[in-house]
Amino acid sequence: MPAKIGLFFGTTTGKTGDAAEVIQQELGKTQVDLRDIGRASKADLSAYEYLIIGCPTWNIGDLQDDWDSFYPDLDEINFAGKKVAYFGTGDQRGYGDNFQDAMGILEEKISQRGGTTVGYWPADNYDFNASKAYKNGKFVGLALDDDNQPEQTERRIKQWAAQLKREFGI
Repeated sequence: MPAKIGLFFGTTTGKTGDAAEVIQQELGKTQVDLRDIGRASKADLSAYEYLIIGCPTWNIGDLQDDWDSFYPDLDEINFAGKKVAYFGTGDQRGYGDNFQDAMGILEEKISQRGGTTVGYWPADNYDFNASKAYKNGKFVGLALDDDNQPEQTERRIKQWAAQLKREFGI
């Protein structure tokens, strides 16, 4: 039987993959299966009751390449009844007009397909102009910025993981 949580991530520079591993540690290795979206299928996402989606914002507001390739497949997945949490890596100073856009793009599509978003994260202590991941005063998931705030990453992941344990009921 697979773990309760499938953590699907795309990574180009390794930062999102590193964050995924820390999130897995915080939630418990037996609770979370790490899955590289570049090697995943639609059936893989469908197999989990709880999902965590990790994607860096690439270029100027784009999905990371592996997520970009997988994106059309999301239209063929029914996410109804699934709780879905999101995290992203980005650069709020260099790309302040589209900080964490990839997280917002994926959250919007998966929500349209029936997924229930959990893991909203406060936007306090960030300095950005606009984000597709910013809704109702919060990010739709955990926003990480190792370019400008690396000293906050570990604390943010710990707090978010504790929040997800409550919201996933594990």
